[in-house]
Amino acid sequence: MTTRYSIAVDLFLRPARDALRDVPILPASAPVRAAIGAMAESGSSIALAVDGAGRLVGLLTERDAVTRIAFKMDPATPLATAMTPNPETAPPDEPLYRVVATLRRRGFRHVPVVDAQGAPLGVIGRADALAAVSARLLAELDVLGRLGHGLDDHIAAKRAQAAFARALLDDGLPAPDIQRAISEINRDIHRDLLDAAIARAGAPPPVPFTLLIMGSGGRGESFLSPDQDNGFLIDDYPDDAHNAIDAWFVDVATRFTASLDKAGFELCKGNVMATNPLWRKTRTQWRDQIALWLRRRSPVALLYADIFFDFAPAWGDPAPALELRAMVAETLKRDRGFLHALLSGDRRLDVAIGLFGGLKTTGAGEHAGEIDLKLHGTMPLVASARFWALAQGVEATGTRERLTALRALGVVKDDEGGELADAFDAVTFVLLRGQLTDIDNGKAPDNYVRPDELDKRKRARLIGALKAIDRFAARTRAEFTGRLI
Repeated sequence: MTTRYSIAVDLFLRPARDALRDVPILPASAPVRAAIGAMAESGSSIALAVDGAGRLVGLLTERDAVTRIAFKMDPATPLATAMTPNPETAPPDEPLYRVVATLRRRGFRHVPVVDAQGAPLGVIGRADALAAVSARLLAELDVLGRLGHGLDDHIAAKRAQAAFARALLDDGLPAPDIQRAISEINRDIHRDLLDAAIARAGAPPPVPFTLLIMGSGGRGESFLSPDQDNGFLIDDYPDDAHNAIDAWFVDVATRFTASLDKAGFELCKGNVMATNPLWRKTRTQWRDQIALWLRRRSPVALLYADIFFDFAPAWGDPAPALELRAMVAETLKRDRGFLHALLSGDRRLDVAIGLFGGLKTTGAGEHAGEIDLKLHGTMPLVASARFWALAQGVEATGTRERLTALRALGVVKDDEGGELADAFDAVTFVLLRGQLTDIDNGKAPDNYVRPDELDKRKRARLIGALKAIDRFAARTRAEFTGRLI
C-alpha cells in the first residue's frame, strides 16, 4: 500500500522521468479545435505543441481555452496563435522535488519534461505531485528546491534538512529512508557546486571525469552532519599533458571543496577529498592504486581501501565508476586474505553491549554515560555487511541493499536478515532523533546519545537491536579472522 510518507519521500528520491503524465501532443500548425478535442478525449487539462522537428514550442491549457479561445477565435485558428509559447521545461533527470518546488515558486500548474533534443516526454502536474505531501514538508520543499540558484541557497538547503528530517520522522518514515533522501539532496548540492566550480574555471574539463562520493554519502546513509569524502575519476590522458590537465583539476577541486565547506560539509580531517592527489586519479591509476592496496596490506593501505570501497558516482558519466566497482567486487571475491587483513585490525565491530547484555556507555570525560551510536551501533552492522558483500562479489553499497543481496545468496538467513533490517531501523532512528534534539538545543549534531533519556520501550528496542548487530558482528569476525572475540 502506498502511504503518504512514501509518496513524500519519493519526491526526494526520484527523477522527473519517473513521474510523467502523458498529454496530447500536436503540431503547432494544428487547428485549436483539434487540440481542445484531444484534451477532452484524453481527460487532460493541457496539450503540448511541437514544431516540424518535434521540439516543444508551446502549450495550451484549459484556462487558455476559456480566456483566449472560447467565443474569441475561429476553431480553425492554428494552435501556434493560441498557445503559450516557449514554456519553462525540465530535463528528465531533474530531481522531482526541484521540479515541484519550481511549480510552487512560479505558480505553474504543469511543467513539460523534454529530452536533450527538446522533444516533449510528458508533463509533471503540481496537484499530482503534492496531493499526499504534508504542509510541514512543503515549507522545506520550497527551500530545498532552490538548489542551483547560488551558494546562499545551498547553505539554506543544507540547514533545512533538519526540519525536513523531523517532518518525515514524525510522519512515521523509517529513519534509513530519511537518510536516503538526505543523501540524495546532498548529492544534488555536490553536483550543483561542482557545476559552479567548473563554470568559474573559465574552461571546460580537458578530459571527461566522474565525481565519486565515498563513506556514508556513497552508501546513501548520511546523517545531518556529514563531512566531505570525495574524489575524481578522470579519463586517461597522455603523460606529457599531465601538468596542464592536472592544474585544471586542482583548481576545480579547490573551488569545489571550499564551496562544500561553506555550504555545511566540513573539510575532511583525513583529507579524503579531490584536492588530494591520492583521491584524484585517472581510470588506469585507480586500478593500479587498488591493486597496490590489495598487495601491500599495510595499515595505511587497509585504511584507504576501506574508505574507498563504498564509493558511488555523483556527477558525470557513471560508467567508469561502475566498471571500477565491478573490478573491485570481482577482485575481492577472490582475495579473502585481504578481507582477513582488513578485518583483523578493525575495531568497528565493537557494539555497545556489555558483558551481561546491558548497554555499554562511555565511562568518563565529556560524553560520560553516553554511547557513540554511530561508532558502536550502526558502523558494526555497516562494516559487517560490507565484508560479507565484498566476499560475495556484491556490488551494492547501501547496507540494506547489501543485506537484501546477502539474503538472496543465502549468506544471511531470512530471519536473521529481517532482524538486522529492523535493528538498522531502530538504531538509526535513535541516532537521527538524537541529532535533531542536539539541533533543538542549539548544539552541532553529533553521534552521541544518552540512553537514560530514552523511555522504557525505546530503550528495550535499542538493546534488542544492538544485540542482533552484536551477534552478526561476532559471526563476521569469526568467519573472516577465526577469532570469536
